[in-house]
Amino acid sequence: MKHVVFGTGPIGTALADRLAATGEKVSAVNRSGRADTSSSVELIAGDATDEAFVHSVADGAAVVYQCLGAPYTRWHEMFPPMQAAVLSAARQAGAKLVSFENLYLYAPTGGAPITEDLPLAATGKKGKLRADMARDLIAAHAAGDVRVTMGRASDFFGPRALIAHMGERVFYPAIAGKKAQVMGDPDQPHTFSYVADIAAGLATLGIDDRADGKAWHLPNPPTISIREFIGKVYEAAGTKAAVAAMPRFMVNLVGLFNSDVREIKEVLYQFEDPFVVDSSLFESTFGMTATPLEEAIPATVDWFRANPK
Repeated sequence: MKHVVFGTGPIGTALADRLAATGEKVSAVNRSGRADTSSSVELIAGDATDEAFVHSVADGAAVVYQCLGAPYTRWHEMFPPMQAAVLSAARQAGAKLVSFENLYLYAPTGGAPITEDLPLAATGKKGKLRADMARDLIAAHAAGDVRVTMGRASDFFGPRALIAHMGERVFYPAIAGKKAQVMGDPDQPHTFSYVADIAAGLATLGIDDRADGKAWHLPNPPTISIREFIGKVYEAAGTKAAVAAMPRFMVNLVGLFNSDVREIKEVLYQFEDPFVVDSSLFESTFGMTATPLEEAIPATVDWFRANPK
C-alpha cells in the first residue's frame, strides 16, 4: 500500500516514519526534498500548490495525508490552494484523504470541554478559514467522489516541535536552567497533544474505514495547567522550574512590532481560559490512548538536548 504525506514538519515527519516502520511504502513531500526522516521514506521536492505536481506524486496512492503548514501571516494565501490541490489529487488517484487540522475552527467554549460535535463557529479570521476548509472536505466526502477523514489536535509538543507554545521557548530554557516564556495565564488548564500520538492517530484514521466522513480529536493525555506541564518539563531536565508569563497587554505591545505575535492575539483566549480537549470518542472507537506525560515529556527533553539550539 502506498502512502503519500504532504508536509514534513513535526507531524508529517513523525507520521511518515511511523508508516514506514510498519513496512508500508511511504513518500513525503516538501519544497526542498530534504527532511529528518527514516531512510526508508522517499523524499520528493515540489510545490504543493502546483496541482499537476501534486497529482503526479499522489498517483497510485492508497492514502494521502495533508500535514502541510504555513506561516501565520500567510494562511489565507497558502492554505486554500494547497488543500485544493491535495484534495483534487486524492480524488483523481482514488485515494483516501486524511487531513490534519487544529482546533481554531471552533468558537471559544468558555472553558467547557471541546468535543467533535461543536459547530464550526470560529470568530477570528484564521479560525474561519480553517472552518471553511473543513467544510470543503466534508462536502467533498458527502459528494461521494473521494473518501475524507480529519484528525484534529491541540497545541502539540514533542521532537522537532520548535515553533510551538511548548516548544523551544520552554524546553531549551528548561535544559539550561533558565526561565520559560509563555503567553496568557499559566495557571489555566490546557490540553497539549504529543507529536507521536498525533502521528499514530492519523495513521489509524488512514487505514480504518470507521473514520471516514468524520472529524476526530486525536488522543490526548490528561489535561493539567500550563504551569504544571512546564514543571514536569523542568523536572525531566533536572532543573528548577521558572515561568515568565506574557499577559494580553504585553502581547498587544509586542504585536505592534512583531507580525507573528500580532497574529497570535486571535487565539490568545485559549491560554486565558481553561482549554480542555475531549478525545474520548477516538479512544473508545479505535482503542488507542495517549502516551503518558511521564513518558512523553522526558522523551521530548531528550530530543531537545540532543538537538541544541
